[in-house]
Amino acid sequence: MVMVHNVLVVGSGGREHALSWKLACSPMVNTVYTAPGNGGTAYNVPINVDQLEDLAEYAEKHGCFTVVGPEAPLAAGISETFAKYDLPLFGPTQAAARLEYSKVWAKDFMSRNGIQTARYKTFTDPDEALQNADMFGYPVAIKADGLAAGKGVVVCDTYGQAKDAILDMMIHSKFGDAGQRIVIEEGLRGVEMSYIAICDGSDMIPMVTSQDYKRIYDRDRGPNTGGMGACSPAESVDDDLVERIHRDVMERTVSAMRREGNPFVGFLYAGIMIQDGEPYVLEYNVRMGDPECQPIMLRMKSDLYQYLFAAVSGTLNTLPPVLWHTTPAVCVVLASMGYPGSFTTGQIITLPDDIQPDAQIFHAGTKRHDDTITSAGGRVLGVTALGDTVSDAARNAYDIVDSVQWSEKYCRRDIGSGVAQDIT
Repeated sequence: MVMVHNVLVVGSGGREHALSWKLACSPMVNTVYTAPGNGGTAYNVPINVDQLEDLAEYAEKHGCFTVVGPEAPLAAGISETFAKYDLPLFGPTQAAARLEYSKVWAKDFMSRNGIQTARYKTFTDPDEALQNADMFGYPVAIKADGLAAGKGVVVCDTYGQAKDAILDMMIHSKFGDAGQRIVIEEGLRGVEMSYIAICDGSDMIPMVTSQDYKRIYDRDRGPNTGGMGACSPAESVDDDLVERIHRDVMERTVSAMRREGNPFVGFLYAGIMIQDGEPYVLEYNVRMGDPECQPIMLRMKSDLYQYLFAAVSGTLNTLPPVLWHTTPAVCVVLASMGYPGSFTTGQIITLPDDIQPDAQIFHAGTKRHDDTITSAGGRVLGVTALGDTVSDAARNAYDIVDSVQWSEKYCRRDIGSGVAQDIT
């Protein structure tokens, strides 16, 4: 494979801005293009993430190494499309991406490979699902099988809540075809964390741990979102537990995927619940997390491009471990008021002229018109800062949050407080 010096990042969220920012820091990279990008990314390409052939043609024309941000193009087979053009792409095949785009497939994969997860049962008939909603007691998690933009999991404390979730998914098609098959899973109580690694099909190099805040309101109340903030490292997780997760979850997953004929190349993300000191896999993602990506990228000292290129080349085992800033990082997501329900867009955003050197404002749902930034989505910005402690990093981030102004701004005020989703 010939070394290339342009990069195409596919996506438009805060994760893609953070990846584009970090990749642009590499001395091995000339230009980072982002498709379609947002108001914060520098070189935007007007190609949507579902236009796979157009993306491949652009990457070929501009000599790009491609990094895929969101899950949808991976599920649609972007890896296979780029393979037809013999183009380098960091991301799993469509078959390997089933770890994320089918909750049923992922749960069955864990079951047959001895990877610890909550008890579950799969349903395609809503009446049968309603009759068995309490089979594990309460709480239970009702999960749509397919992709639902991070919102396809409903934690239920009563039969009434479970009934509503089942009917929403299977009868009212709240998530379209994604909810025609569901998983009912026993609820786990504990501390949730994210463990992400760069994989080349055989070997992996771990990233630092992180923790996502999924619920919309403080103290983890309200519906799930795509993520209202994140911190790194994950709190209340010691080195012994991290080693167990690496050995019993990540290595076992990579080995089993290879053994089953689906070698995994890309960011492998395991959402973990720690219950009574035991790690249980809640779900897999087949891409970098959002907003976990933002604090992870801010803490990363090594050249990200070098590791992604080695993963596609199958040579991760020739590289040293990634170097990290020892100081923690916290990301606070600024959302449009009303998210994850209905919200308005087109609001003019005023950003501070200067921020501290150990911080970044990553754009997500924004548009740029000349020198004007406007809101264009539910999650709008990710204010991310380093600090001597998690509390210091959170304080630094919130200082910047308070200097960002627009009429519909909303955020949680407890990111980095040690309160993370504790039932799922």
